[in-house]
Amino acid sequence: MSKSELKAVWLKNYSTAPEQLEKMGEIKGLISAFNANVDAVIKVSGKDVEKLVENNKLDTNLIISEEERAIRKNEDAIRGILHCFKGGIAEEWLIEDVEVFYWLNKNVGYDKMQMGGQGGIVANAMAVCGVQNVYVHCASSPKEQSQLFLDLPNLLTTDENGELQQASNVDRKDDNALIHWIIEFDKGDTLTIGGETYTCPKANRFIATYDPLNFKLHIDDNFNIRMAKDDVNPEYIILSGYQMLHETLADGTKGADRIELSKKMIAEWRKSCPDNLLHLEVASTQDKVVRKHLIDSLVQDVDSLGFNERELIDILEVIGEEELAQECDQNTDASNLFKGMLKVYDYTKCPRMQLHMFGLYVTLQRKGFKVTPLQNRNGMQLAATVAAAKAGTGAINSKDVLMWAKDHKVSDVGLNELEGLSNTVNGIFGENEMLVSGIYSNEEIEVIAVPTILIEKPVTLVGMGDTISSVSLVGAV
Repeated sequence: MSKSELKAVWLKNYSTAPEQLEKMGEIKGLISAFNANVDAVIKVSGKDVEKLVENNKLDTNLIISEEERAIRKNEDAIRGILHCFKGGIAEEWLIEDVEVFYWLNKNVGYDKMQMGGQGGIVANAMAVCGVQNVYVHCASSPKEQSQLFLDLPNLLTTDENGELQQASNVDRKDDNALIHWIIEFDKGDTLTIGGETYTCPKANRFIATYDPLNFKLHIDDNFNIRMAKDDVNPEYIILSGYQMLHETLADGTKGADRIELSKKMIAEWRKSCPDNLLHLEVASTQDKVVRKHLIDSLVQDVDSLGFNERELIDILEVIGEEELAQECDQNTDASNLFKGMLKVYDYTKCPRMQLHMFGLYVTLQRKGFKVTPLQNRNGMQLAATVAAAKAGTGAINSKDVLMWAKDHKVSDVGLNELEGLSNTVNGIFGENEMLVSGIYSNEEIEVIAVPTILIEKPVTLVGMGDTISSVSLVGAV
């Protein structure tokens, strides 16, 4: 079958997206926790970065060095930009010195401010998609942060008195805004550092984060108490924010202890809706001890895991699959990444996991999981449509924007990745028709893969993975 014929097949597959979107309005309750913050977004060119280095007389030897992925001095921030720029990848590094925070604020600034943090982004996406009640946790919620939530009555958080209010109207005056820098760059741009010129292979971003509350997974007591009430009934709970924890926090607390405390709280939230689905968005967790504890402890309680290419590789590194992790890092295609997913599936026994990579989404789940393969495919296609709308328009702030890309055809990149995946599944499990249906199943597992719509010149890529994972799961109704 030719590429044009395959695109026609997938255009027909994608025709379910508008109906799936309407079905999301049947969902009564969803909790999004734990991290919401302000994203200060700026698009930089290679020349901008070069000027920043020159004007501030930064040490280029430190910038091109291979040190820990953390920001303790000004050069580390540029090192992170360079690392992501030359690889065309997305990573989040934590700012551990407040002086670097002040330096970035003065010298980099921002083009716009928008809702950030997986918890905040997911909440906005779920609310605009029509979920009846979206409850979002906010470690901090002053007016300047709250007003970045969509002005929607179905998007709720707790005020200073513990009462549920429309999130965009809450003003906890004693709280401080939590700011993250999202530094975006374009495909094909060049950056010269230390006498060597790098060309960016794919539009992406580097995230530099200074966020003292979310660093320690601060949980608002009022929100915790309110979510345990019987009237909340969360059919879905989507977790994130653990990636900012360290093995030992500034106050001496152990990151693992914060994870265990959250598990107890979440168990109470689930009592009012025991059949709910609990999803963890893994995110870029730099501390290996925390990463390992998440996989060994928290994942045993969740129904679903979400990750991108880099995050999957990071998981492989801490479950004894370093060789495969290196192979995936060197050749980051769907075939290698699927082999990685199988290893994570065997290690964690998590019943569902989803990879969102460039051009392709892949779900691997236990046979007979409560969301069927066809439902998964429909949810993933809706997610790809919504994600394309976000990339193409810059925001999904109103429902009429969500289907902006519904008649767009899937990408050649996605079809090529799907073909590679189909061949790999064939080699491991046997013949399949994944290239046209996206679905393979046997007596033990189900694999669902969807080639995606790619926007040539995206307006933004911020929060794309969080949007994809949440809409894929919740849109599979």
